[in-house]
Amino acid sequence: MTIAPTKLPGVFVITPNVHEDNRGFLMESYRKDLLAGVGITDDFVQDNHARSLVRNTVRGLHFQWSPPAAKLMRATRGAAFLVAVDVRKNSPTFGEWFGIESSEDNRVQLYAPAGCARGYQTLTDTCEVQYKVSALYNPEGQGEIAWNDPDISIDWPIKEPPFLSPRTEHGTAFKEWVNDSRLDAFSL
Repeated sequence: MTIAPTKLPGVFVITPNVHEDNRGFLMESYRKDLLAGVGITDDFVQDNHARSLVRNTVRGLHFQWSPPAAKLMRATRGAAFLVAVDVRKNSPTFGEWFGIESSEDNRVQLYAPAGCARGYQTLTDTCEVQYKVSALYNPEGQGEIAWNDPDISIDWPIKEPPFLSPRTEHGTAFKEWVNDSRLDAFSL
């Protein structure tokens, strides 16, 4: 397993060692001890699995402050562009984003700590994304930033208008979160 830092503090790209033969493959998708070696010590308490049936579906940018939640995400069917946006006010990369393609073929994972908004764009019809979460979902303690916020300017791979849920379609502008005290729950 290779664990590589990104430009965002605490955000890592994780690439498993895959053992393939004529029967298929075997890989470790999670190793607590190896992740702890780079400071990822979250206790993941919930696994989520999402299926999108249409290419260019965008989900997110979601984050949870109560309780703060980290995510370990990967595409297990098809391909998706996974994104993390730093919303930690004391971070030198506050408001910056990082994205990477994850697919059933490359098996790349993206770890984003609490204090990052996360989302993705599906790059294939029928895409499944699975992710571990370090806190149980709390609809009263979560927020969403607009997927197309001009202050963040994510360079989504597919440029045409995406398929969105009503929640994603009405995400809040990043500038409305900048001085929100709920973001004080996050720090480096």
